[in-house]
Amino acid sequence: MGEGKTNAMRMLDKSKTQYSILTYDNEDGQIHGTAVAEKIGKPPETVFKTLVAHQGSNLFVFIIPVAEELDLKKAAKAAGEKKVEMLPVKELQKWTGYIRGGCSPVGMKKLYPTFLDIGAKALETIVISAGKIGLQMELQPEQLARQVGGRFVPLVKAASAPREY
Repeated sequence: MGEGKTNAMRMLDKSKTQYSILTYDNEDGQIHGTAVAEKIGKPPETVFKTLVAHQGSNLFVFIIPVAEELDLKKAAKAAGEKKVEMLPVKELQKWTGYIRGGCSPVGMKKLYPTFLDIGAKALETIVISAGKIGLQMELQPEQLARQVGGRFVPLVKAASAPREY
């Protein structure tokens, strides 16, 4: 099935990394992660999104559960920077080769420093974008980390404690 393979899939094939493909239809235009998790029938805590941040011209890739929010302070600390900010969506394709909603941490134009949320380590498999809207791939978190030279670190905002009134 060489046709229709994304760069991410070719890279995993080349390194003989086991993965499975999950597809979903995107006719409704819903590309936010929790909708994708629902469409592929996976719990949202196992479906991860790929976010790209930068400090000046240095880019960093962060992989976190779709229902969570990236804590920019934790992200900066992981990247060894004082602060990082999200890469504007309009610049995503220029730097990664991918578009929003189809951004895979595997097979970007360059291998950027990559960080996976520590919570992924406890999961047997996680689901990430396969590099195209409508395509996801499921693999072991350690294999993903090995493929992209990623490190497991705390990245998500802590759930805010319910207020007592």
